[in-house]
Amino acid sequence: MSQAKFVPQLTADGSFTFFSTEFGEAFHSDYGAHQEAQQKFVEPTQLKNKAQQPTLRLLDVCYGLGYNTAAAIATIWAINPSCYIEVVGLELDPMPTAAAIAHHLLNKWEQPIPQILTTLATQRQVQIDRFKATLLVGDARTTIRLVQELGFQADAIFLDPFSPPSCPQMWTVEFLNQVAKCLDSSGILATYSCAAAVRAALKAAGLKIGSTPPVGRRSPGTVASWSVTDLPMLSQQEQEHLLTRAAIPYRDRHLNDSAEMILQRRQQERNISSLEPTSCWKKRYRTAYSR
Repeated sequence: MSQAKFVPQLTADGSFTFFSTEFGEAFHSDYGAHQEAQQKFVEPTQLKNKAQQPTLRLLDVCYGLGYNTAAAIATIWAINPSCYIEVVGLELDPMPTAAAIAHHLLNKWEQPIPQILTTLATQRQVQIDRFKATLLVGDARTTIRLVQELGFQADAIFLDPFSPPSCPQMWTVEFLNQVAKCLDSSGILATYSCAAAVRAALKAAGLKIGSTPPVGRRSPGTVASWSVTDLPMLSQQEQEHLLTRAAIPYRDRHLNDSAEMILQRRQQERNISSLEPTSCWKKRYRTAYSR
């Protein structure tokens, strides 16, 4: 897909996003692309508190336009300009990243952030005196193994694929288990999704999970870590959601199945499950978590 396919769309906070014709979704909600990066990823991973560390490592799963990484760098350096930041980004399609640069969408952040992320987008590697980054282009189910081989242990992981129904291969038990292996013992993973299937997969990876405030929609996001310390608790409603058929996770045993196969497999498992139908849970709470 060429860069010409990506036309900037204005969001409510004055920042721009793109629409993916492949996945049938925008990269961000109408609420505000920049605010999403800050409130769904940077703040839940507690980077303001961690910024006093001499080094911080970030893993950006589904790098996209680069907003999550840009917001993280700006937050960290505003508190500790000498903090050495290491970033690994995983991205299937480099075109949205390149299009964001071409449309100057990163210029909201002060230099040198636009400059170094432009270098990252074009050369896929960048290293300066207080920053090092690598952008791994390809199926994240493969490139996540490269992250492990590097021994990279992230203080923060941004899990930001398209929604589970559109891109189930990025939300499976097996893939999230690989992602969890890249999380430092004191690190935090954040994602916008509160889908029970996603939360169940994170728990299957051995992580503890918590809930984050809604941003631009009614439903919350999710944070996960190896410890429950400082994680906001799930509500009773959310805990019960994990006891329904909605919590049956996506599975991809060999990390190479198509989206269609993964969706079909999960539906078959739901059809024979003895768990409570999700419709009953919805009726109890008169709400639905769709993503």
